[in-house]
Amino acid sequence: MKESQSIAIPLLHVDSEHCAMVVDKGLSKIKGIKSHAVELNNSRALISADKYPEEAVQSAVKEIRDLGYDVPTVSKNFAVTNMSCASCAGNTEATLNNQVGVVKAEVNYANTSAKIEYIPSLTSAEELKKAVQNAGYDLIIDESEDAKDSVQQIKENQYQALKKRVFGSLLFAIPLFIIGMFFMDMPYANYIMWFLATPMLFYYGRQFFVGAYKQAKHRSANMDTLVALSTGTAYMFSVIVTLFPTYLHSKGIHAHVYFEASGIVIAFILIGKLLEEKAKGNTSSAIKKLMGLQPKSVVVVREDGAQEEIPISSVSVGDVILVKPGSRIAVDGEVISGNSYVDESMISGEPIAVSKRVDDDVFAGTINQKGSFQFRAKKVGSDTVLAQIIKMVEDAQGSKAPVQKLVDKIASIFVPVVLAIAIVSFALWWALAGENGFTQGLIAFVTVLVIACPCALGLATPTAIMVGVGKGAEQGILIKDAESLELARKINVLILDKTGTITEGKPAVTEMKWFVEEQDSLRNILYSIEKSSEHPLADAIANYLKDDATFLSSISIENLSGEGIEGVYEGETYSIGNQLLTKKRNIQLSEQADVWINSQLEKAQTVVLLSNSKQLLAGIAIADKIKESSKRAIEAFHTDHIQVHMLTGDNEQTAQAVAKELGIDVYKANVLPAEKAEYVKELQSKGFVVAMVGDGINDSNALAQADVSIAMGKGSDIAMDVAKMTIISSDLSKIPNAIRLSAYTNTAIKQNLFWAFIYNLIGIPIAAGILYPINGFLLDPMWAGAAMALSSVSVVSNSLRLKLKKLS
Repeated sequence: MKESQSIAIPLLHVDSEHCAMVVDKGLSKIKGIKSHAVELNNSRALISADKYPEEAVQSAVKEIRDLGYDVPTVSKNFAVTNMSCASCAGNTEATLNNQVGVVKAEVNYANTSAKIEYIPSLTSAEELKKAVQNAGYDLIIDESEDAKDSVQQIKENQYQALKKRVFGSLLFAIPLFIIGMFFMDMPYANYIMWFLATPMLFYYGRQFFVGAYKQAKHRSANMDTLVALSTGTAYMFSVIVTLFPTYLHSKGIHAHVYFEASGIVIAFILIGKLLEEKAKGNTSSAIKKLMGLQPKSVVVVREDGAQEEIPISSVSVGDVILVKPGSRIAVDGEVISGNSYVDESMISGEPIAVSKRVDDDVFAGTINQKGSFQFRAKKVGSDTVLAQIIKMVEDAQGSKAPVQKLVDKIASIFVPVVLAIAIVSFALWWALAGENGFTQGLIAFVTVLVIACPCALGLATPTAIMVGVGKGAEQGILIKDAESLELARKINVLILDKTGTITEGKPAVTEMKWFVEEQDSLRNILYSIEKSSEHPLADAIANYLKDDATFLSSISIENLSGEGIEGVYEGETYSIGNQLLTKKRNIQLSEQADVWINSQLEKAQTVVLLSNSKQLLAGIAIADKIKESSKRAIEAFHTDHIQVHMLTGDNEQTAQAVAKELGIDVYKANVLPAEKAEYVKELQSKGFVVAMVGDGINDSNALAQADVSIAMGKGSDIAMDVAKMTIISSDLSKIPNAIRLSAYTNTAIKQNLFWAFIYNLIGIPIAAGILYPINGFLLDPMWAGAAMALSSVSVVSNSLRLKLKKLS
């Protein structure tokens, strides 16, 4: 980019001159920004930087967001090809983050994907693809279903090609090994081994040399560099020994050939790569299972009653679909005729089939069991619950745990450090080992390069995260990112909302009391206001009145957060809410009303009051059944030494009754939504790791504030968007399972990192010859290659053990 070129960053929510001044002042604090200006009319900030404009943009976006405003960005996942190790992932990530307009890029070696957030007005997927290609890799940017299939096909083709190279290399490796180990003195042995090793390196192992060349062009290095340098050096030295033995002898170099080492190292590494790819494929088996849940075709019932089988891609919202016994449901919809039982276990994790009747919702991927029914499609394609689950799991599997940042830093310097150690080893051997110093130094150089494995480090964390997230999805626990999975094990305070979280969230009216002469008009007003609200209590009242009331469309509605709702009809304001709202409106309660309200509260009922601007008109008593799983879950939390707090907007008596029945440690009643977030902050300030569990819009602030946020799957979309975990079945007993999963996953990560570090810390010095002065041991490059191959496989295999863990 040209020096001092202006970069325009689009802005959101900067609606006034004051907002523009705040943003401009924020930009002035950023180092690296030479000039800046905020154009309110154009909703953009103009910045320029002398150096590193990409960093200036990233810092500017962070500052703008920290100030409470936003920048419109696009976040997408793309498949990355041609990566051979963790260093490749680091190089690709650095390339993407160095593009102006990229806010953040994360590349996951384990599932070969890149998660990129970028500003579409500054860059595009096509430009990012070119940048990655220039670095020696590739980005698959086509997001169509056909493209997704083609990406899978590319990966499958690469796997099959790798398998062929493995078997081909073994045909040469076996005789090469036999001659090199047992028949070194046979006539023309060196020439025969030369003949066998050449195709192994430059045909079956050509990917390493091509990759190393591409890295060298960009002044970079990765595992391909290590393999190509080590095997190439051993091969070329062996060629010189074969062709010019007399000359070398005259120089005091009495060396063997190492054709068998160079060739068999290639074979071992290819075998390791094959096993690694196979194991990595198993880490994403949960995604494959979910993707396999959707049938390829459906039977659509036309208006004239004719049935037609069509591809699932042709289904439109509103189509009527016939579901036969034993078949999978293709898209989300609502039953319009017939009834049956549907197995929803692959989405919710619940083994019990769910009854489905007219007006009930059905979801893509679930299995119809006995009856036959018809349903109308409501959500198709990427809008279905199944598609959203798959996307969430893919995003989570591609995200990075905080510990991965340290690993990435180590991986980024790993190859240069190994190269330095190899060169130092060679120099020391040559200088100190006397007559055979050059030869021994060369072998140490080759062995150090061969045994070093950045792949084990790179795979340690992401493979465990992939398996953990996948196992959670199979249990009906959707985890949005690696950070929440890593942190959940540290939870020591759990805050629960009451309605819809502890209780069924299906409140029903148990009694209605009029304190004035009942009028049809008042009933219609009450029904119309509650019908316009999304609150579960409003639904209960609307359902109670629906057969005896008429909806009035002329009422204007205003929601009062944490208090209730108000409606204005023919100039009169009607308030519906709790006692706090009635008191706030200065409505006096009669003795009769007081007695009725207290009698309902003693029964642990929730009381909703209807009043106009002058007097109390009616009271409605509502009960919400406690979930059967709630008590069991709270006992499990206490077993895990987790304090349980309940926050509710409900009245004191109801909250106290629920807390006493379930053994909840702390409860607070009459809590407003903003107070929930403050309560979370207060606990965090005391050093607690706080999890918030909720299901409604009023919980969203507290969910956003909590260290770990958990939404109930049957709650509001906003709560699920904000939360980092979602319990699809809304069963609280799944949360202890999620905490155990977090503990198991973190244990696997620690084990993986321990073995990856220990392997390299022990293996590299041994390869350099540290044991030779002690016991005369020198590691053969051939066995170093085998050790390298097994290191990655062992790390992935350890991650796969998570699949065997029981969560409940």
